[in-house]
Amino acid sequence: MRNSLFLKIYVTLLGALAIVAVASAAFVRFGDDEMDRGWAARQQAFVAALLPAGDDPGDLDLVLSRLGRALDADITVYDAAGRKIAGVGRPVPLDAGDRRRHRPHAMDAFATRLPDGRVVAARLGRPPWPTDRRRNPLAYLVFIAAITGAAAYPVVRHLTRRLESLRGAMRLWGEGALAHRATVEGRDEVAAVAATFNQAAEHIERMIESNRALLANASHELRSPLARLRMAIDLYGTAAGDAARTEIVRNLSELDRLVEEILLASRLDHASGLERSEIVDLLALAAEEAARNQAKVSGDPASVRGDPQLLMRLVRNLLQNAGRHGAPPVVVEVRRSGGSVELSVRDHGPGIAQGEGERVFEPFYRPSGRGEAAGGWGLGLSLVRQIAAHHGATVHHEHPEGGGARFVVRFPPP
Repeated sequence: MRNSLFLKIYVTLLGALAIVAVASAAFVRFGDDEMDRGWAARQQAFVAALLPAGDDPGDLDLVLSRLGRALDADITVYDAAGRKIAGVGRPVPLDAGDRRRHRPHAMDAFATRLPDGRVVAARLGRPPWPTDRRRNPLAYLVFIAAITGAAAYPVVRHLTRRLESLRGAMRLWGEGALAHRATVEGRDEVAAVAATFNQAAEHIERMIESNRALLANASHELRSPLARLRMAIDLYGTAAGDAARTEIVRNLSELDRLVEEILLASRLDHASGLERSEIVDLLALAAEEAARNQAKVSGDPASVRGDPQLLMRLVRNLLQNAGRHGAPPVVVEVRRSGGSVELSVRDHGPGIAQGEGERVFEPFYRPSGRGEAAGGWGLGLSLVRQIAAHHGATVHHEHPEGGGARFVVRFPPP
């Protein structure tokens, strides 16, 4: 508990309250002392102004009688030698002033020496203003601090409990419970941190699951060409021939292509931007790739900004996908649409089943009803979407009239 955030916050709050209480008490005490000194400085002049000059007992008794009734006080006047001259009420000793020095805040008795040597000693039945000097202001401040601390306890505890819950969620997630999420309560900064953590955890979980699926599917896809390659090598060892050599080369090419796609997909996953960016003639690039894949090209010259190698790979993957899963003729079209540029690749094969137009962009997706021997879609279209995203473009599938499948990539203005 020594490092508990709750204790740190709560002790800091109580410490601040204690400092305020002590400072306030010192201020009150200093103010009282200043008031006492101010009263002591004026007391002599005040009493001298009230009492008549001279030693006429009649005048002195009259004034003392009025003061005694007005202040509910006992008053005794002594001469310079300490002899009683006059008084009202019970006699007040001459050393009343000395007694008050031992009780500096006592206001019930005092003695004042006048300029002519006389001493006026008085004992007040009640103070001239409503106050109780016997009460300690520090006690009031301590009481207020205690009430404030008690009221702050549930608030601080609620705040730190949510922080502890968030810390526990992060600890569990860090230990491998990737599906665990923090509880979001309220709308303050703690809730915002918890929501941000949940979003980051969900994003990382998807990335990890995607990588796991990619590795699992890649290992599955690699087994087929490796098995065929081993068989071809065994056959080549017993009966060398062109057919066995061709099979070996074909399987090696397939392995090389698959490994290259996996590496490119991994690089695009971790890349934050394009390594190269320049203006590319999309129609010319599409025409070059179409010539290698026996496809038709049409459209208008249009330029986009991007990496030429990645854009070439995007067009090549779309054409290879059309040739592998579709049927000729394969048509490539480049056109302008508003301020954007569209690249479309269409084949005339069986097309893609309804509801699977988005799933074909998943790595190694295998459509429903497709056998093991026919294989899946590999990484071709998944790479197309990754490359398009790195260029600020979008890609989607369409069902054109007349059958087949069309994939459309829409680029932003260069």
